[in-house]
Amino acid sequence: MKVTVVGAGAVGATCADNIARRELAHEVVLLDIKEGLSEGKSLDMLQASTLLDCDVKLTGATNDYEKTAGSDVVVITSGIPRKPGMTREDLIGINAGIVKGVTENILKHSPDAIFVIISNPMDTMTYLALKSSGLPKNRVIGLGGALDSARFKTYLSLALNCSPNDLQASVIGGHGDTTMIPLTRLATKAGVPVSNFLDAETLKKVAADTMVGGATLTGLIGTSAWYAPGAAGAYMVESILRDQKRVIPSCVLLEGEYGQSDICLGVPVVLGRNGWEEIIDYKLNDEEQAAFNKSADAVRNMNGVLSTLNIGV
Repeated sequence: MKVTVVGAGAVGATCADNIARRELAHEVVLLDIKEGLSEGKSLDMLQASTLLDCDVKLTGATNDYEKTAGSDVVVITSGIPRKPGMTREDLIGINAGIVKGVTENILKHSPDAIFVIISNPMDTMTYLALKSSGLPKNRVIGLGGALDSARFKTYLSLALNCSPNDLQASVIGGHGDTTMIPLTRLATKAGVPVSNFLDAETLKKVAADTMVGGATLTGLIGTSAWYAPGAAGAYMVESILRDQKRVIPSCVLLEGEYGQSDICLGVPVVLGRNGWEEIIDYKLNDEEQAAFNKSADAVRNMNGVLSTLNIGV
């Protein structure tokens, strides 16, 4: 198996490093436009691999898409990261052209690749990659839900003083501070609803903290987070390459599911060797469905900006 990660910044490099350490592929290519960046980081990872007992070919490339040829999965992290005070939506004007160009260049050399989109605003970038490429819907998957669900589990585990490994918790909807929906009603600890252990106010705070999880880190660090986003990308890649068929909340094209169409939005899906293979219906209650519809409206408005950018979508 071969994986390409486009963008050798903090998120891309962390994702590539996780993939290499877990030996998810025999070759990992790290691609960037900045001369020497991907080559240097790949060499650093290769040197680290001698200490970690992992055996993966690591290749860095500067704008050389030929080195990505034959990739099974391509992770796109390209674009500028958030700074304090910025929303993910503020990035659309710059990142849309980058993501479209990367997708087109990758497909010249890896026509059968499955794409995992991390670039922000992620829901809109996933929609752009799908529509501009003409790829089958199952081969374009956005990251948001995997990352947001990890943050949800983190805040739940802190509130419950338990291992996050005992928790099942999902976030659906858009990957935005106001559009994601932590499903507190469906969250469980060892199969028992977390509402049996936490009162309504605590659960409300957990949900609120989850929704601003990225912005909180941006404020503390001064730029976008990278450890959890990179690990989330590798987590999705693992389920695809190893055909694990995990149910992972991911941004995919909806065609009537959850009451929405012609939009890429976060819902629970089965990830396997064919990309996303099935959408799981969580049977939302009226309040959750209303929140999902509101989230879709916000993402659809953002998608509308694409038509003003003259990038051929």
